[in-house]
This record gives sequence, structure tokens and C-alpha cells, in this order.
Amino acid sequence: MVHEHVPAHRAHPWHGIMVATALPLRDDLSVDYDAYAEHVAWLIANGCDGVVPNGSLGEYQTLTDEERARVVRTAVDAAGDGARVMPGVSAYGSAESRRWAEQAAEAGAGSVLLLPPNAYRADERAVRAHYAEVAQVGLPVVAYNNPLDTKVDLTPALLARLHAEGGIVAVKEFSGDVRRAYEIAELAPELDLLIGADDVLLELALAGAVGWIAGYTNALPRSCATLYRAAVAGDLDTALPLYKSLHPLFRWDSKVEFVQAIKLSMDLAGRHGGATRPPRPPLTPEQDAVVRAATEKVLAAGHA
Repeated sequence: MVHEHVPAHRAHPWHGIMVATALPLRDDLSVDYDAYAEHVAWLIANGCDGVVPNGSLGEYQTLTDEERARVVRTAVDAAGDGARVMPGVSAYGSAESRRWAEQAAEAGAGSVLLLPPNAYRADERAVRAHYAEVAQVGLPVVAYNNPLDTKVDLTPALLARLHAEGGIVAVKEFSGDVRRAYEIAELAPELDLLIGADDVLLELALAGAVGWIAGYTNALPRSCATLYRAAVAGDLDTALPLYKSLHPLFRWDSKVEFVQAIKLSMDLAGRHGGATRPPRPPLTPEQDAVVRAATEKVLAAGHA
């Protein structure tokens, strides 16, 4: 099944601030779809360009197929414009990832986010076939490079090849190696670079990133939007002090406990963060205290 779905009014729907949305759960750990819809609408109303449902921050690995599909439909409806929605379509098998991309297209999403194969340490041939399979659906595919967790590294050379073959339009760069931004631009100048980790936002924005798949924006959308727009504009007088103040929180986006930390900060900021599904446990008392203190300091400074 091939879909032609790139809305003309957002020809590059993966640009700008795309929030990797946390997923609100009820006390019994069922998905609170009404709260999620409200959260999506609130993010867009507060300066974000779109949302990324069913990423790791959205705990997609713990969702049933029915829950995962409904999350995408909820996001599209709440965003008011499917081009603002970039569902994560990662799965162990390429056929399953393709099915999730088809579901995203049918729901009206504007693009999809895809990890490389991660059930094993895939070689280049497997990675290329994986992205080619999902690209056949017709939605723009944003690659997600997270070699720390997947053990598969989308190097600048491999990204250039994937782009040349029509498999990807952009990359969410989470390796933390900001030097790669320049090599990617040299090898694949038409491939869009997206900031993939909050704690390298300024560095990658200055290196030419055209988007940010953001985590802490779930709790602090207005200050994050101000920071991002100043950073991509090269306005260091605005960006640098704000970046320094937010960095103690942003660093949690690159830690194992990032979901719990961001949800705690959401709670403190008056949003619905709440619990996580197993196997993610609550933060330890020590971790909780660190996140709580950093969040309260940011909120006291007027950053929300």
C-alpha cells in the first residue's frame, strides 16, 4: 500500500519543534486518552510545531497494538492538522514497522520516525532494506540514530546512502557527537538534521539543525520554544543564558530514567505526568530530589 500524503501547507512537516510526547496514564496504568488529547493541543498552543507519539518517551514498547493505534489517532485529532504528527513506527520486524507506517498514513500523519533494526546488531545491508521497506508507504521517513541503545550506528556515510536511495528525509541525531552534524552536511547536504537529545540542543542548532524532537518541552514548552528559536537564529544573547539554566534538566533526557524525570517535571509544572508502566520503576529518592530541585529552580526563574 502506497500513500501520497505530504500536505502542501507543511511541505516539511518534520521541521521545527516536534515534541516526543509523554503519555498520561491513569492510576491503574491505563492510557488516559482525554488527557493526552489535551496535552497535544496544549503543546501546540504554547509554541510547539507538532508532536511525536509512540516514541520511547511515550512508552510505546509497553502499549498493546490497539493502544498504540489509538494514540496516533488521538494525536492527529488533537493537533487539528495531521501534518503536525510524526508517529514513531519502530518495531522488531520491518514488516511490522511498515504496518505502523501505513496506520500513520491512514490516520493522516505527515511523517514517521523510524529506528534501525534493533532486535540484533544489524549490518548495513539490513539497515538499508529496513528503511527502503518503510519508505514504500509514501510518508516521509525520519531516521532515528541512537547507537547507545540500539547498538546500530547510523554513521554519516550510511545516512547519506539512505538519503540517496530515497529511504529518509531527515535524521534525529541522538549520538551526542555534535561533530557529526558537519560531516552529515558535507556528505548529504539535502538531508535535514534534527536535534535528537535536549542536552545538545544549542550545539546542533548552531550546526544547522532545522528541527528538534524535544523531550523536556512536555513540561516547559514556552521556555523551550524561546530557546530553540533563538538558537537556530544564532541569537546567543538570548539562547545561551536560557540553555545554561535548563541544562541540568536537559541532561536527564539522555539518561535511562528520562521518562520518569520528564513526567516528574510535568507534575511539578502543573501538567499530568504521573506514573510509568513497568519495567520502568519510579525514580529513587535521590533521583527524585535532584529532578525536583532542578525543576523548582527553573520554575522559580519564570521558565515554563
